[in-house]
Amino acid sequence: MRPNRHSAEIGVPIRTIAVIAAVCAVIATVLITTRGGDNEAAGAQSPIGVTAQNGGYGQSGSGYGHSGSGHTGGSGATEADGSQSAAQAGPQPVTEVDKTFLVKVRQAGLWEIPAGRLAQTQASSEAVKRAGLHLLEGHSKLDQLVREDARMVGVQLPDQATEEQQGWVKQLEATQGAEFDRLFANLLRASHGKIFATIAEVRAATQNDLIRRHARQANQTVLDHMEVLEDTGLVDAATLQDVEKAVAPPK
Repeated sequence: MRPNRHSAEIGVPIRTIAVIAAVCAVIATVLITTRGGDNEAAGAQSPIGVTAQNGGYGQSGSGYGHSGSGHTGGSGATEADGSQSAAQAGPQPVTEVDKTFLVKVRQAGLWEIPAGRLAQTQASSEAVKRAGLHLLEGHSKLDQLVREDARMVGVQLPDQATEEQQGWVKQLEATQGAEFDRLFANLLRASHGKIFATIAEVRAATQNDLIRRHARQANQTVLDHMEVLEDTGLVDAATLQDVEKAVAPPK
């Protein structure tokens, strides 16, 4: 009877240990499964993280503001569209007023350059000689510019000054000293004052960028010449009154 009672006392702990072992096995299985799922999730997220570093904002690839298929490509398309629009717009218009302006600039140089040369040999006033040098330099540059611009817009320029302008050169050739000085100052100041008003009208109304540029250059040149002519102290009030009448708008 004693052996049987001893076996019964030992059986209870054994069953308890078996239950505990089974529970531990279940817990271990759950933990392994959970960790495996976490590793798979991390593996699935890894490529996204790499993409964010290599091709995200502010980086190379397809990010914004850099090469690839981002905004740079859009800018290129916009520039191409702008070029096509400019090409479709065609040449800018050149009006009859624009053409007449270029002709007048050319004719001014054809007589004022010779007048500037005459001032170096026939004037008695240093101020007049200085004004003549300004005419020589300014109109030489302006004449080159007007020939280039006229060729670009297809305007035929004259090779001679007007008959009136040629007459002024002849008057200057026939005088010397103080007489030359006064005639030179007044003839040239009157001519510049009248063309100065024409330049302003052209600049205000022209639709052509090249003509605008030319008018700006001509304006600067003519203004300089008027000032050096006035600096001679020989410009008469009658000359300025004549210019005023010529440029006044019709009533």
